[in-house]
Amino acid sequence: MTVLTVRTESWPIRGTFTISRGSKTTADVVVVELAQNGDLGRGEAVPYARYGESMQSVIAQIESLHAAMAEGLDRQGLQALLPAGAARNAVDLAFWDLECKVSGKRHWELAGLPEPGPVTTVYTLSLDSVENMGANAAANADRPILKLKLAGPDDLDRVAAVHRNAPQARIVVDANEGWTAEQYTALAPKLQALGVEMIEQPLPAGDDAALAGIQRPVPVCADESCHDTATLAGLAGRYDMINIKLDKTGGLTEALKLKAAAEAAGFGVMVGCMVATSLAMAPGVLLGQGAAVVDLDGPLLLAKDRDPALKIENSLVHPPAAALWG
Repeated sequence: MTVLTVRTESWPIRGTFTISRGSKTTADVVVVELAQNGDLGRGEAVPYARYGESMQSVIAQIESLHAAMAEGLDRQGLQALLPAGAARNAVDLAFWDLECKVSGKRHWELAGLPEPGPVTTVYTLSLDSVENMGANAAANADRPILKLKLAGPDDLDRVAAVHRNAPQARIVVDANEGWTAEQYTALAPKLQALGVEMIEQPLPAGDDAALAGIQRPVPVCADESCHDTATLAGLAGRYDMINIKLDKTGGLTEALKLKAAAEAAGFGVMVGCMVATSLAMAPGVLLGQGAAVVDLDGPLLLAKDRDPALKIENSLVHPPAAALWG
């Protein structure tokens, strides 16, 4: 019998992390553990209020699985019991980890994929004043790719300051639903001239039909508009790329399916994350193989991380050791 336990943890962020919807100083996560005959699997997820989730609602979803666990629930059965989201993600990842522990195989072997190599992650510059974002860029000018959180009127100045202070870094930007179609149309050519390679979720998810009718000189990536495989068809003609996050797909099981379907449909792939520890990032390294953009910098934004943690050299994220996950 597999025994499920769930708990919450709070990890301090270095400073404050700010996007267009607000700021936070801690990464509040849900951790699931699955114990079976001395083996233990772990998974971590981040509830997101934007999707109607809270720590309490996610824990309640997870706690609802106890009876099914007693009846032999497995990872495949889980997919039908919980919807895509943070609760299923934490349990799905714990199942992957447990299966690895029981079988003695690594997660890529269970997935039928080649052994993953390191991936280069973006480093996120939190939304701030033009001056502060420029200074942050200067402090991280040696990182190969920077991701800027944007929000509106001063965005062009923010990007110009970052480009000026980190001239060798590639740049992608994330508006977190904070623009209008008119703002995208006005800003995109100017951002292209500053070397911006991708704009993530410029419009609110409910308004993104407007993207189908405008020129997109800088590729547009769906984040809040793309959750799982079922949402993919509605993105055709509106987006050039999709951001796959485990907390949206409800785990690695669905994320691998979404990645394959997106690539088959001609979308570029970004692999993203919430601000969380190395335990949450670990499966993303496998998912990030071959992706155009990888955003697994959650641990770099924390004041401290798990032990053991992912090995991250500057912005190079190595696959997880078995002691961490998978």
